[in-house]
Amino acid sequence: MVTPSERAAAAHPRSLSGLVPFLRPYRGRIGLALLFLVLAAVSTLLFPVALKSLIDEGVIAADPGARVMALREHFLALFAVGAALGLFSALRFYMVTWLGERITADLRNAVYAHVVEQSPEFFETTATGEVLSRLTTDTTLVQTVVGSSLSMGLRNAVMGLGALAMLVVTNPYVMTQVLGILVLVVLPSLYFGRRVRKLSRASQDRVADSSAIAAEVLNAIPVVQSFVQQRAEAARFATATENAFDTARKRTRVRSMLVAFIITATFGALLWGLYQGTQAVMAGTISAGHLGQTVVFVIILVSSVAVLSEVYGDLLRAAGATERLMELLAARSPVADAAAPRPLPPTRGGSAVALEDVTFHYPSRPQQAALRDFTLQVQPGDTVALVGPSGAGKSTVLQLLLRYYDAQQGTVRVDGVPVREAALAELRQRVGIVPQDSTIFSTSALENIRYGRPEASDAEVEAAARAAYAHDFIAALPEGYHTFLGERGVRLSGGQRQRISIARAILKNPPLLLLDEATSALDAESERMVQAALEAAMADRTTIVIAHRLATILKADRIVVMDQGRIVDSGTHDELVARGGLYARLAAMQFGLEGA
Repeated sequence: MVTPSERAAAAHPRSLSGLVPFLRPYRGRIGLALLFLVLAAVSTLLFPVALKSLIDEGVIAADPGARVMALREHFLALFAVGAALGLFSALRFYMVTWLGERITADLRNAVYAHVVEQSPEFFETTATGEVLSRLTTDTTLVQTVVGSSLSMGLRNAVMGLGALAMLVVTNPYVMTQVLGILVLVVLPSLYFGRRVRKLSRASQDRVADSSAIAAEVLNAIPVVQSFVQQRAEAARFATATENAFDTARKRTRVRSMLVAFIITATFGALLWGLYQGTQAVMAGTISAGHLGQTVVFVIILVSSVAVLSEVYGDLLRAAGATERLMELLAARSPVADAAAPRPLPPTRGGSAVALEDVTFHYPSRPQQAALRDFTLQVQPGDTVALVGPSGAGKSTVLQLLLRYYDAQQGTVRVDGVPVREAALAELRQRVGIVPQDSTIFSTSALENIRYGRPEASDAEVEAAARAAYAHDFIAALPEGYHTFLGERGVRLSGGQRQRISIARAILKNPPLLLLDEATSALDAESERMVQAALEAAMADRTTIVIAHRLATILKADRIVVMDQGRIVDSGTHDELVARGGLYARLAAMQFGLEGA
């Protein structure tokens, strides 16, 4: 099986250009940020010019009186340059920080909104921890670059180019030699840069691996602790963390070599130019102020190159993070709305369901058919139970009706319309489901039930809870319906969580109800109450029930017996028992145990 990291490493590399669509809506603010950035850089470049005038006209002037007046004027000019630099730097900082926060928020929202639209097939091959790592760690890296490093890089690029231009203008012969030396610096830098980029991408993948382990284990803490595997899981996480550290160490080592090379080579080249400048002063071809100006321009250029080498490394890391985020945004769900969806007809007394010669393989198990030549017709208002051993394909039927997947062969219809041709939202709005593992969100009991129909009133929520026999235990909670239920409903028992889930489906009031072991987590007393509630909820709608406990489906209009993806028998409870076969054996085992 290919891991997400291996898949990512094999992906075609992308650059930071993937951020362009997120930058485009803020062109005006980006323009202002660039304006303030250029003004701050120009203010910095004016400092050496003002310093030259101060030395030549204020310090070395022959007339003492003129010297004092010149000093005042030139110091005021230097202060004006400093004040302008402070103002424009502050405005630049605010604008680029705002842009970094805004663009990162937009990127995070876009990735999350895209991921939640993906079909379950996507999550068969992509770990949740991997997605969370990209939403947090990778977007934080992008924020650092857009909100800080990129601005610093542009500012220092402007200052460095400006200082270089001034040095060339004032010392053309010497700086031509220096530029020739600097060209030789670029080629090794490109080599190191490619290595840093690859290692940055690998480092992010290793961090994602550790995040995936943490997400998996933290969601299964009771199981981990019951098998006393805390130390083993901590060791597994530590191994992943060490792998991430080792990759980060390699990246840092190469990046450090890059920084050291750029700064040393650039500094050496500029020292050569400075040495030539001192020789020119001694020969009388330039003034002392000219030399002072040159020194400051050299300092600005060297410091700019030093900052740019740091920023270059940040840009390479962000490029790797952006690639990973763009991969998520480029993922396309195989289950999508048709170009011109067909509307579903109105229903009365439930929906009609049909699966015609359906063959289906899960993407992760292409060699094993979950359903094979499967045909099932359910009339509006009927209650049909699906029974059979684990792996018979019962839950697959429900997933195809909800169109989590598309069948490779055959047709799935709801109310006469093939589900491929219906709008996904309209189809799923027509279906209510109570899964075997109830999902409880980290909010109140009221909002958990209201999830079935967000516009429902408090009274309607309470009525649904009463119908699911959940009202009494909810009312007994510390804050009643407004009680926070904890992450995944940890404050509730399994049966209570199941009744919340049933109340949610009842509130939705769909014409097609799917029950996947809906009473599996209930004790005998709760099961009787909920079974009565479900029977009331089944009225005037079509219901498909999956049940291993046959006592819960004795009143079904039809029981469909499945094995290895096929229908092997069908009928009422009495008919199936009389015929013998798989159902009769299951019934004998269950009712025999219960009577013992």
